[in-house]
Amino acid sequence: MVLVAAPPRAFRSGVAAALCALWLAASSASVAGLDEATALLKAGQHEQALQQVNRLLAANPKDPEARFVKGVILTERGDSQAAADLFERLTQDYPALPEPYNNLAVIYASQGRYDQARVALEKSIRTHPSYATAYENLGDVYSKLAGDAYDRALRLDGSDAGARKKLALVRELTAPEQAMPVRVASRDATPPPAAPAKQPMPPPTTAAAAVKPTPPAAAAPAKPAPAKPPPAIATATPPPTPITAAPGAASKPTLVASARPVPVKAAPAPSPDASALRSVKAWAQAWSAKDVDAYLAFYAAEFKTPNGTSRAEWEKTRRARISGPRSIKVSIRDAKVLRRDDQHVAVIFQQNYRSDRFQGRTRKTLELVRVADEWRILEEVVTK
Repeated sequence: MVLVAAPPRAFRSGVAAALCALWLAASSASVAGLDEATALLKAGQHEQALQQVNRLLAANPKDPEARFVKGVILTERGDSQAAADLFERLTQDYPALPEPYNNLAVIYASQGRYDQARVALEKSIRTHPSYATAYENLGDVYSKLAGDAYDRALRLDGSDAGARKKLALVRELTAPEQAMPVRVASRDATPPPAAPAKQPMPPPTTAAAAVKPTPPAAAAPAKPAPAKPPPAIATATPPPTPITAAPGAASKPTLVASARPVPVKAAPAPSPDASALRSVKAWAQAWSAKDVDAYLAFYAAEFKTPNGTSRAEWEKTRRARISGPRSIKVSIRDAKVLRRDDQHVAVIFQQNYRSDRFQGRTRKTLELVRVADEWRILEEVVTK
């Protein structure tokens, strides 16, 4: 997975005006100090880099860039918990920045906490939908989750040949990254062409970026050359697109999936009503488990917060209310789905809430919007 090493200012523009003002207010000495700390980090001088960034934070403890670089240094030193705490605070103070979510996900994945990594990456993408690094990391996480699921299927039914083949394919895909190593992405690397498919990529001196090979030039019309037939493959299905290294990746062979894909067992597509109900039940289960990150991930980016409060303030309040009780049990009854259109439904149900502090029953309506193949909450309305 790719750990973003540069301060957030190096990755995108158009952030909130308040944050821009904060960055622009930084002195030239502070910028120079950050550049020096980053250079020390790239040189592997972690202690000196940490001392440099600590001096900057002593002068300006809230500097988001210095805090971000410190989190990267702590990660490289192996102090994962301190780095995770720092990135978590950055996501709370600056929820519009995608990079802290991404790096938090890298730490979660390195600890085998793939569900939490998935939630963090989805938040990163929600704040910045064109953030390619987060999409790549999310693909890595899904590969690990798929491998775990196939492995469990085999433990339950060792005769399932389909699950065995799929598990082998996933393990081949993730073999170079079984331990989910951190690959630092440089902010100033010039991407050279990648090696051709099925060839190991030579160790780069700078961060590498995969490019598609240039197709051979067409023959002159006057003397058309006979087309060279492609090599035969065992199946008529064209081979999948090679999986190539992302910008900033360390040396890693380019992997190509098998030319004979494993057939997927056919299953009836779930109806919108059924999938919406499943999403609502999963939302209630995350709430009952006090898994705040998973619970908040069910809310759409455009969720209408109550009383017009900010999204950050609403999430902070929800975290406090869910984390406070020792135990929570949320169940739903008498649910029905009203379809607004192909992309919107409303789920109306009776919500039963019980904790060690309070218990109550309410009638609730969740307005949902389809996002890819999942449902997210647009609005939450409580009726007595």
